[in-house]
Amino acid sequence: MITVVKAGLPDLQNVLAIRYEMLMDVNNLSTDCFDASFKQITEDFFASGNQTTVLAMDEAVPIGCATICYIDVMPTFSHPTGKRGHFMNVYTKAAYRRQGIAKRMMDTLISEATEKGITHLSLDATADGRQLYDALGFTASEEGMVLNRS
Repeated sequence: MITVVKAGLPDLQNVLAIRYEMLMDVNNLSTDCFDASFKQITEDFFASGNQTTVLAMDEAVPIGCATICYIDVMPTFSHPTGKRGHFMNVYTKAAYRRQGIAKRMMDTLISEATEKGITHLSLDATADGRQLYDALGFTASEEGMVLNRS
């Protein structure tokens, strides 16, 4: 039976393993090319508690993950709490896709965001994920621009 569980610090290694698998899959990487600094920053962020991550589990085997990161900004008219959430790393292993697992993970995180008073939810979508996000009520946004700095 597939279960969706909120990940805690004891689940960190499972979270990291499935996240690195997702990053390699989405970016078409053949090997784990993440250096020690990248891994340490990821561990520190997870430990900070400024996010919620869920794992989809097939018994004791992680088969998917999804994260919402929490961001506080000054309130606006359309988002009066200033509380925002950004979804990241929504991923299900290939053999488990199209079974509603990603939807269950997203539903869990959306419910938690609602309980926390989040008034703005965003995500970056791959082409494969758009159908799910459309079904959940997400719409394309033209409101912003990005300056990527490395």
